[in-house]
Amino acid sequence: MTAITTIGVPKEVKTAEGRVAMTPDGVRECERLGINVYVETGAGEGASIPDSDYVAAGADIVPTAADAWAQQMVVKVKEPKAEEFGFLRNDLTLFTYLHLAAYPEVAHALLAAGTTAFAYETVQAENGALPLLAPMSEIAGRLAPQMGAHFLEHTHGGRGVLMGGAPGVRPARVVVLGAGNVGWNSAWIAAGMEAEVVLIDKNLDRLRYVDQIHRGRIMTVASNRGAIERSVADADLVIGAVLVAGGKAPVVMSEEMVKSMKPGAVIVDVAVDQGGCIETTRETTHTEPTYVMHNVVHYAVGNMPGAVPHTSTYALTNATLPYQIDVATHGARMSVQKNPALLHGLNTFNGHVTYKAVADAIGVSFAPAADALAS
Repeated sequence: MTAITTIGVPKEVKTAEGRVAMTPDGVRECERLGINVYVETGAGEGASIPDSDYVAAGADIVPTAADAWAQQMVVKVKEPKAEEFGFLRNDLTLFTYLHLAAYPEVAHALLAAGTTAFAYETVQAENGALPLLAPMSEIAGRLAPQMGAHFLEHTHGGRGVLMGGAPGVRPARVVVLGAGNVGWNSAWIAAGMEAEVVLIDKNLDRLRYVDQIHRGRIMTVASNRGAIERSVADADLVIGAVLVAGGKAPVVMSEEMVKSMKPGAVIVDVAVDQGGCIETTRETTHTEPTYVMHNVVHYAVGNMPGAVPHTSTYALTNATLPYQIDVATHGARMSVQKNPALLHGLNTFNGHVTYKAVADAIGVSFAPAADALAS
């Protein structure tokens, strides 16, 4: 595959998704390298970036999604929706959040079209870090207590508990399942809101790190079924933050545990875009963010950072732009040879699933990325 000279930036179509996959600064970088960028009109409006800013940076504003998708490479924020499947083709390189284990219909559409698709969430550095997942994990984690506090209010269906309590009144008890980027940020913000916070994880080294940083302000608990059962039964807010790179999130909180929670308690399952780590979770949207099951308010929006699209867009594109440029300047095949992190990011190529966790989750055969690219 040769170098890519055109990139399309379509407007996101997921419900209430205001993020955009490239900023004007990204356009300038691409233009400097001889890569022409075509931005669908209005693509940046949700992130408070007008078309005029893109034009000033050198982009071409195109009137339709089809015009943006017609380019050699398309960069997005969220997985293609059904109305976008018709734009997929075998000479297209797509770079976006895919979460194919949770959205098998997207995987099958990419395979049928033969599209080369890179997933932000599986790009992995040599030390195991996920550099393109981290910024959105941080934002989702910081949003989770904020959303939980909102829905704990009686007027929004909750049990009427203030996160920080009041003098002489116990604060909200917040249980965070998972101490990765999402969980640690959730626990940190909840503690900052003066809640009583319990952080549960099976990685004792991670818990030790959190304990050293927060000096006991966040209680850390080793994960096992009994510990989770006891913790969530007394919780006002449970934040699900258990993630597996590229695969479906494991269910760590059963329906029986949900039934044990206090009436009006709140669950925020941040892992919903990987299937959810709480058994009663089903995906919701920003326009209808919650539902009640077993007298517990469930918030499970699949694109949580879309609630703050200006902040999220800049946090995301700061991380993604260098990788997008790598793929564009070298082409898909050469870029993964030059940058091993991108080899992990490749999820589909020429009708094959090239990321094992995805193949296992959706029940199709796995073709190692190196083998698929060499064929």
